[in-house]
Amino acid sequence: MHLLEILQQQYQQQIAELLAREPQWHAAWRAKSSLAEELCRLWLVSEHGRALCLQQRDLVLDLLASGDLEQPRSDWVQHFAAFIARFAANQQADCERGELTALQRVLRWYRQREWLRIVWREQSGRAQVMESCAELSHLADVCIHYALPRLQSALLPQFGAPLDSSSNEQQLIVLAMGKYGAFELNLSSDIDVILAFPEVGDTSAVPAVTPAHWQSCTIQHFFTRLGQQLVAVLEAPTAEGFVFRTDLRLRPYGNAGAIALSCAAMEEYYHSQGRDWERFAMIKVRAVTGQAKPTQALLATLRAFTYRRYLDFSTLAALRELKLQIEQQVRRKGLSNNIKLGSGGIREIEFIAQVLQVINGGRQRSLQQAALLPTLSELARLRLLPAADAQTLATHYQFLRRLENAIQALRDQQTHDYPSAADDETRLAYSMGCEDVEQLRAQVSTVRQAVGALFANIIQPAAVSQVNALDNRWQQCWQPEQELAAVQSWLTEQGFADAAESLRQVQALRTSRQVLSLDRWGRERLDRFMPCLLAATAQQPLPQLALQRVLPFVQTVLRRSAYLVLLLENPLALQQLLQFCSASPWVVDLLSRYPALLDELLRPLQQPPPLHELQQRLQQLLLRAAPDDMEEQLRVIQTFKHEQMLNVAAAELAQTMPLMQVSDYLTWLAETVLSEVLSLAWQQLTARHGFPANSQGQIGNCDFVVIAYGKLGGLELNYGSDLDLVFLHDGHSDQDTSNSAAPVNSTAFYVQLAQKVLALLGTQTLMGKLYDIDLRLRPSGASGALVSTLAGFRRYQLEEAWTWEHQALVRTRVVAGSPTLAAGFAAVRREVLGKAQPLSQLCSDIIAMRARMLQQHGSRKAEQFDLKQDAGGLIDIEFIVQYLVLGHAAQYPALLQWSDNMRLLDTLAQTGVLPVASAQALQALYLRYRSELHKQALNLQPAVVAASQFAEERQQVRQLWQSVLGNEQ
Repeated sequence: MHLLEILQQQYQQQIAELLAREPQWHAAWRAKSSLAEELCRLWLVSEHGRALCLQQRDLVLDLLASGDLEQPRSDWVQHFAAFIARFAANQQADCERGELTALQRVLRWYRQREWLRIVWREQSGRAQVMESCAELSHLADVCIHYALPRLQSALLPQFGAPLDSSSNEQQLIVLAMGKYGAFELNLSSDIDVILAFPEVGDTSAVPAVTPAHWQSCTIQHFFTRLGQQLVAVLEAPTAEGFVFRTDLRLRPYGNAGAIALSCAAMEEYYHSQGRDWERFAMIKVRAVTGQAKPTQALLATLRAFTYRRYLDFSTLAALRELKLQIEQQVRRKGLSNNIKLGSGGIREIEFIAQVLQVINGGRQRSLQQAALLPTLSELARLRLLPAADAQTLATHYQFLRRLENAIQALRDQQTHDYPSAADDETRLAYSMGCEDVEQLRAQVSTVRQAVGALFANIIQPAAVSQVNALDNRWQQCWQPEQELAAVQSWLTEQGFADAAESLRQVQALRTSRQVLSLDRWGRERLDRFMPCLLAATAQQPLPQLALQRVLPFVQTVLRRSAYLVLLLENPLALQQLLQFCSASPWVVDLLSRYPALLDELLRPLQQPPPLHELQQRLQQLLLRAAPDDMEEQLRVIQTFKHEQMLNVAAAELAQTMPLMQVSDYLTWLAETVLSEVLSLAWQQLTARHGFPANSQGQIGNCDFVVIAYGKLGGLELNYGSDLDLVFLHDGHSDQDTSNSAAPVNSTAFYVQLAQKVLALLGTQTLMGKLYDIDLRLRPSGASGALVSTLAGFRRYQLEEAWTWEHQALVRTRVVAGSPTLAAGFAAVRREVLGKAQPLSQLCSDIIAMRARMLQQHGSRKAEQFDLKQDAGGLIDIEFIVQYLVLGHAAQYPALLQWSDNMRLLDTLAQTGVLPVASAQALQALYLRYRSELHKQALNLQPAVVAASQFAEERQQVRQLWQSVLGNEQ
C-alpha cells in the first residue's frame, strides 16, 4: 500500500477516535466539516502539526471556532490580547509581574496556535508562501512586544530605572536582522537580533517602585540582564516547547561582544571596524522596539554604513569570499542537498540581490529595502538586472521557500536539507503538489541549475580571472624583480615610445608617499589593479600618452580604492577611461575631481537625450531624493549635470555629434538645471513665507524669470562656461506674501528668491558646485538691483542703457520661470532692439567698444592669437552680427526672432542686409573658431594658439569687418 494511503487511513482512525472521545470536537467538526480535507492534508505533510492537534486540542478548537483559518491576520497586538483574555487569562497576572514561567507558557501556547494556523493556511492554498513568512515574522514581533515591557518592569525594583539625560526611562532597541528583519521567516527559523540602548550611565531609583534595598548598576548591565531574560523567555525549552530560537551572534564582535551596546558604541564600531559581511547583514535590519528618536538615528547610522554614495564594487570581492566560505562549509559538512546553502539555493538568490543593492543602493534609495521580491522588481525597473532574470529568480525563490517550509513543517526542525528518507520525500512531494518524487526531484534540479547559472554569470570572479590571465611581465613592470632593462624592453615591444620614462613614472607612483602609506586593503587592491591597467594601456593607440595621463587619476583615487575595484571588475569602464585619457585631459580632470562619475563608464557612453527627456530624467532622480534634504537634492542635480556633460564630451570626442549639437546639449543642460534650481528655491521660500502677489494683486504663481545673456543666451555654451544671468520679477511692491506665519513684502520675496537661486547654484558639495554666475549685465551693472521689475528693465533699456548693453541684449532669451513674464520680456526686447538708430552713431559706438576690448583683453603678442579677444577673432564676428541687427531690426523685425549667431547670420542673408557669400563665410569662420575653442577646453588649454595657425581666417574676418563697418582694425 502507498505511504499516503496508509497515512490517510491513520488519519481517519485517529479523527474518528477523537470525535467519539471529545464532544466539543464533534460539535466543532460538524460546524466546520468543510475543513476535514484540509486537516487531513495537514496531518499528512506535518508530523508536528498532527502532534499539536492531538496534544493541544483546546488550541485547535479555539482555532476552528475563531474563523482565523479563513483570513490573514491584520492586527496582531489586538489578536494577542484577545487570545489572552479568551484562553490564558489565569496566566496574565503573573505575566504582568514579569514572571518568566508564566510568560514562557503564554507565548508558547500562542506560538503553537499560530504556527498551526500558518501551516494550515499555506497547505490549504489560502496563503502564499511569502504571506506565511510575513505572518511568522509578525508573530515574533508581537511576542517580543508583549514580553519586553513586562520583563523591564520586573527589573526596576531590583536595579532601578535606566533613565536618559532628560530623566525619561529608556527602552531596549531590538533590531531584527536577516529573514526576520525582512519579514521572511520560515517555519522553524531562529530570529537574528541585535540589542542596543540610547544612552550610557547608571540606573536611578523610581519613586513607589524601587525598594530601599535596591542596587544601582550601569545602564548597560541593566539592558544586558533584560536581553538575557528576553532570550530565555523566547528560546528556553519547556514542556510547551519554545517560541523562537534567538541568535545574537550578528552583534558587534560576535559572541565575544557585549549583549547590549549603546547607540554611540554601535556607531563607533561600524564606523571604525565594520566588516563587509556586516554590510550585507544590515540590508535587512529593522527596529522591532525602541523609542522613535534614538532608534531612527541608529538606523540612519546603519544605513550610512551599509550604502555608500558611490558605486561600491569592492563588495563583490567580499561576497565572493563569503560564498567561498559557504562552499567550503557545504563540502566539509556534506551539505550538497541543502536548498539554502548549496549551489543554486536560496542564499545565492539573496546574494545576487544583496550585492546589487550594496553596489548601487547609495545612489538609488529605492534599493534600500529589506524584502527580496520587491528588491528584484526594483532592480529590474532600474535595469540593473535583466527583467527576465529578475522574474526567474523571483519565481525560483518562491519555489525554494515553499520547499523550505514544507521540509520544516514535517517535524518543526530547523533544517534545509532535502530529505534522504523515502517516506519524507514522498510526503514532501505531496506537500509541493507533485505527482511523485521524480517530478519533485526534476523541479528542484531545474530550479537549482537555473539559479546557479545566473549566480555564476552575475557574481563571476571577473577581477581574479583578469589578473590571472595577464602576462607576468605586466606584474614585473609594477613590482620588478629582475633587471629594469628587461622590463623596458618589454614595454618597448608593447608600443611605449619612451619605455624608460614610462617605467620611471610607474615606479615613482609605486614608491610615492601616498602609496607607501596605504592600508593593507588599499595596497592589495592597487597591486591587483596596476598590472591590469598597464596591460590595458598598451591596447591604446598611444600607450605612453594614455599612461602619462591616467597615472595622476590613479594617484587621486588611491585612498578611495573602491574605484580601483570598480575598474577591475568592469573592463569596459577601464577601456573607456583610457580612451578619455588619450583624448581629453578635461574629462580625466572631471573624473579625478568626481570619481563617482566612473559609474557612467560601466556602459558604452551614448549621445545625451533631448531637452524634454533631460528634464524628465532629472525630475525622476529628484523624486528619489529625500524631499527635506536640500544637500542631497543638490548633489543629485550636480551629479546629473556632470554625467550629462561627460556624455556630451564622449560624443564630441567620438565625432558622433557635430559642434552645434554639442553646444545645444550643453545649453539645454544648463536650462534644465536652472529650472529645477528655481523650483527648489521657490518651494523653500513659499514654505517659509507663503506665496507672493504679482503687480495685479494675484497670488500663487511664480512671477519671476531667469534671462540668459552671452553664451547661454546664444545657445553656445562650452565646457566650463559660466552663466550670464539677469533676474526679473512682477511682484507687488505694497503687498505681503500670504498664508504664512512669517510674511514678507512680495518684492522682497523675489529678491530672496534670486539670492536663494544663486546660493543653490554656487553651493559646494562633494560633487562640486553647479555653475559660476556673472550678474554684471543687469541694469546698472554691479551697482544695480539684484532683481528688477519688467517695467524697470524696459525703462532702463530705453532711457539709460549704453550701446554695448543693447549689443548684449541681442543674445538674450528667457531660460526659466513664468511664461507670462517671459512673453513680456520678449516684447520689451523687440521694442528696444527694434528702435531705429542712426547707423553712423551706432557704428562709431561699436568700433569704440571693440577698440577698448582689444586694449584691455587682447594678447598683444605677435606670435599668439587669442581666438576670442584678438582682432580677426570670434568677438569681431559677434560684433558684426550685433551691429547689423541693431542697425536694421527696425526695418526687418525677423532679425529679432533669434539670439544665436548662426541663425542671425541666416536671417541677415535672407533679408539682404548681408550678402549671402559674406554670411556663409562668417558662419564657416565662426564654426572653425568655436570648434578650436572646444578642442582647447577638452585639452584644458586657454583660448590661445600660435598666430600662424589661423592667419588666413583672421584676414578674412578683418576684411569682412572693414566691408561692414568701414573701419580697419
